[in-house]
Amino acid sequence: MTTVRFFAAAQEAVGHDSLTTDAVTLGDLRTALLADHPALTGILQRCAVLVDGTRVDDDFTLAGARTIDVLPPFAGG
Repeated sequence: MTTVRFFAAAQEAVGHDSLTTDAVTLGDLRTALLADHPALTGILQRCAVLVDGTRVDDDFTLAGARTIDVLPPFAGG
């Protein structure tokens, strides 16, 4: 299982700071998150997603991943 951590608006939309997943690809994870947490609609597509600290795209395979971070855009400086 891989831990998915949520920050800022994504955390508010999910209602938790983390959950676990057995999704095979990042695309599969996005689909499952939107189905389970409709409040992520409009937020998730703007988020950066890091897998074990590296930004990845939807085709990325999550096998062996330990941590996925879902980071909405941050304002300010």
